[in-house]
Amino acid sequence: MRPSVVYVHGNGNKVRPDLLKSQWDTALFGRDMGAASRMAYWAPVRYPAPLPDHRPDPLDGGPEPAKGSPAGLEGRATNASAAVPPPEEFVARTLDEARQETGGTAPERRARPDEDALADWLRDMTYLADTLAHTEAAPEPGPADALPLEVVPLPRPGRTALFRALVQHAFKDVYAYFFGGAGPAMRAVMQEALDGLDGGPLVVVGHSLGTVIAYEVLREQQRNVALLVTVGSPLAITEIQDRLARPPAVPDGVAAWRNASDLRDLVALDHTLRPEYAPEDRVTDVLVTNDSRNHHSIDAYLSQHPVREPVLRIFGDGPG
Repeated sequence: MRPSVVYVHGNGNKVRPDLLKSQWDTALFGRDMGAASRMAYWAPVRYPAPLPDHRPDPLDGGPEPAKGSPAGLEGRATNASAAVPPPEEFVARTLDEARQETGGTAPERRARPDEDALADWLRDMTYLADTLAHTEAAPEPGPADALPLEVVPLPRPGRTALFRALVQHAFKDVYAYFFGGAGPAMRAVMQEALDGLDGGPLVVVGHSLGTVIAYEVLREQQRNVALLVTVGSPLAITEIQDRLARPPAVPDGVAAWRNASDLRDLVALDHTLRPEYAPEDRVTDVLVTNDSRNHHSIDAYLSQHPVREPVLRIFGDGPG
């Protein structure tokens, strides 16, 4: 029986599911894998319609249009830095928006200690985002004509806005998953994607919040999985582990777990799952280079050799 791969996408709205699946196939295998791959497409749980086919995904580092304006981040980036609110103001506003989106009110929710813990993750992401935006503007020491460290070709306010867009979207979807009642519906999409597989070797690949969804479903189902791949994952974050339905552990049936992250990825603030997820001999943590604009892009992760190699080994030449 041939291997299969089930993908679980990450935070934010996405393009239509067949196109998204094909994009992941191309990044990971170099070609469309047809029926050998499936996408657990949970975006409709949170978003009424998919992104247009050719619009860059803001969560992959593409420009995000401002509300009421067709201009992207590049169009806003030349504004004065005063347009960028202080970190604590941004954190408070994002938390309030998350409450409102999920039907809660700020006074009722603010007293919950479990929410306060998740807010700590939001705060850490925000400060790292601002630090990264500042660092990427600084030139490296050396000759006057040496190349600067800059990665994102935007002035600092634009870089800050770019990284904060990732923080804001990532937090809101994670908040909806844990506190807004969206978790069961998201997991049901993953469970449906697993149904009807023919019993051949199974690979599960999750990105960002998709790693949490995949992990919790596999913990519950105890399905045999040849390889679990998580990229840009928050599963090593204490505040996320505290919200999981079951204590951290390698899901029963998962033979091997490959976890990859970039040190600059704001979502994956902690980069090692071992030894929190025992038995640790099944888990391999690797650091890779994700040179997308916000260092969280799925395409940049799937194209890395330490991510692709164990998957391709299971598939061999893949389906004909």
